[in-house]
Amino acid sequence: MEIKIAIQGIKGSFHHQVAQEYFDESVLIEACLSFEELVDSLLSGRATQAVMAIENSIAGPIIPNYALIDKNNLHIIGEHYLRIHQNLMALPGQKIEDITEVHSHPMALLQCMDFLKKHPHIKIVEDKDTAETARRIEQNKLKGIAAIASKTAAKMYNLDILAPEIQTINDNMTRFVILTKETILEAPEAINRASLKFELDHKRGSLAAVLNVMSDCNMNLTKIQSLPKIETPWKYSFFVDVTFEQYSDYQKTKSLVEIMAEYFKVLGEYKNTKP
Repeated sequence: MEIKIAIQGIKGSFHHQVAQEYFDESVLIEACLSFEELVDSLLSGRATQAVMAIENSIAGPIIPNYALIDKNNLHIIGEHYLRIHQNLMALPGQKIEDITEVHSHPMALLQCMDFLKKHPHIKIVEDKDTAETARRIEQNKLKGIAAIASKTAAKMYNLDILAPEIQTINDNMTRFVILTKETILEAPEAINRASLKFELDHKRGSLAAVLNVMSDCNMNLTKIQSLPKIETPWKYSFFVDVTFEQYSDYQKTKSLVEIMAEYFKVLGEYKNTKP
């Protein structure tokens, strides 16, 4: 079966870079301008797998993406970490003083806010995708408009980099997950990370009890994120990531939390690749 990877954005985007690094440079790409379109591409069969950003070391979790994965019963089968290097780019022959607007994805803008504050004459405009913004500047020959994107995008769309490496924090990483419509079973020895969702009775100590069980079972809790249940005011779903050394410890954790929780779901079991 031919593998085709759905990405958020177009060629030259960070999602595209992850697809090439996780699979290979010749992988077929299904470009999507929104995460909703990415999910639809996967569900409809236009793509066999998908790459989705889930959290950034500076800006934090991309909360709506947790909901998209859960709501559409997608399966996390892997992860990939990418160091993010942001660059200010525009049509050749311009200087920063010539730029009146900078367009980029909200996350990219947030990652470069210290740099942008030093140039108050530049209006900040949120856009759907970093690479798409770069491509539009090149296609429409938009003078006075800059994009924030990768060096790959600058090269691909023939733009000059006016200021390289403008991210506020140099050790800026984004975690991406690899998604499928159907789960792919892996051998237990290949799994040492899991993404879980559970809902608890709204009473004192219920969350602490679950976390204590995870600790007692030798789970390393690497992330916990709560999301409100829209249909039930003041009730929350918890999304957690755990790593472990022994698969048997993880199996015990699952069996215990499933008993303690009002609702329990495995979003994915896969290999931990955190640097």
